[in-house]
Amino acid sequence: MKRTNDQQIGAVMVIGGGIAGVQASLDLAESGYYVYLVEKSTGIGGTMAQLDKTFPTNDCSMCIPSPKLVECGRHLNIEVLTCAEVVDAAGSAGDFQVKVRKRARYVDTDKCTGCGECAEVCPVEMPNLFEEGLAGRKAIFRAFPQTYPNCFAIEKMQRGPCGIACPAGVNVQGYVALIKEKRYAEALALIRENNPFPAVCGRVCHHPCEQECRRGEVDEPVAVAALKRFVADWERDHLGEYEPPSPFQVTKQEKVAIVGSGPAGLTAAYHLGKMGYRTTVFEALPEAGGMLRAGIPEYRLPRDVLDAEIDWIKRRGVEVRCSTPIGDGFSIEDLKSSGFSAVYVAVGAHTGLKLGVSGEDLEAVVDGMTFLREANLGRKVRLGPKVAVIGGGNVAIDSARTARRSGCNVTIL
Repeated sequence: MKRTNDQQIGAVMVIGGGIAGVQASLDLAESGYYVYLVEKSTGIGGTMAQLDKTFPTNDCSMCIPSPKLVECGRHLNIEVLTCAEVVDAAGSAGDFQVKVRKRARYVDTDKCTGCGECAEVCPVEMPNLFEEGLAGRKAIFRAFPQTYPNCFAIEKMQRGPCGIACPAGVNVQGYVALIKEKRYAEALALIRENNPFPAVCGRVCHHPCEQECRRGEVDEPVAVAALKRFVADWERDHLGEYEPPSPFQVTKQEKVAIVGSGPAGLTAAYHLGKMGYRTTVFEALPEAGGMLRAGIPEYRLPRDVLDAEIDWIKRRGVEVRCSTPIGDGFSIEDLKSSGFSAVYVAVGAHTGLKLGVSGEDLEAVVDGMTFLREANLGRKVRLGPKVAVIGGGNVAIDSARTARRSGCNVTIL
């Protein structure tokens, strides 16, 4: 309700922001009614704004609604509700209750100036429905320059199946679109919002995203993992072209201790650092990396690649203390008494599986995880000329290939 001429006059809702809805809103507003103009698109203007000329006068069609759009937007008795739809109406003449559902615009209308710089840098191309698909536009857009409000909106589709399938929740569609635009640094920054190991995952991830990729229904999935590896390798080749990463700003007083420097521990330290916490990682092995270093052979994950990823995390302010096991000599209680407010345990899955059969405790029998850890850390592993590997999973195949590289004849059972 709105007071006009010291009288209380009922509000009116006009559904549809085309030329008819705009004119009706203006007429009602001038009559003293407070008008809610509901339009499901991002701005008012309707179909007439899409036409070139009017029939039969052959006048410029935009010249007619354009001043009305401005007047409608400025009128004190008209409230324009864009990105909105009526979902329910009940009551009787003169006493209606209407339920309106508004979609997210993803742009603050009070702050957007309509300059269009956002559309210039947006990497996502979409068909322009205002132009009947004859031209393209960006995912952030306004329907046409004269629309009201003169504010951009972002068209967000549902999350792609690739992003849903990613265990780390990486915005796959986003960084693939940025790579397409050759904006590699931005693509890498988008990956690292969720995952600080793009070069590692670009090599060893089993990429469930590609299994769900819709492009596979047409020909073959997008090579998501290979693109991640490419953009991470691009950074290593161009490190001298931009400033190294600066440490996260410490804004919290509490300190966090993390036990284990594998992917879980370092990722936790990275995200806690982004949140403003000072983190220290304690690692029992002489080098950081956990199962990335001790479990994955170098031919699959080169050590210089892993070292570069860990060094990038350290540069953000994460402290890593190697050869510092947490146990009998230095316990979690000792960490707390040292000033750490919280402890996150990320010790990894270093214990190998047992078959539960006779003979597996013999000297010549070793589980796959122990064998890989010893071999990957450069320790001497005694093997005979013939080796049998029981199992066919990732650990088994890595063990078989490592043993073969040691000169053994390998049989996989």
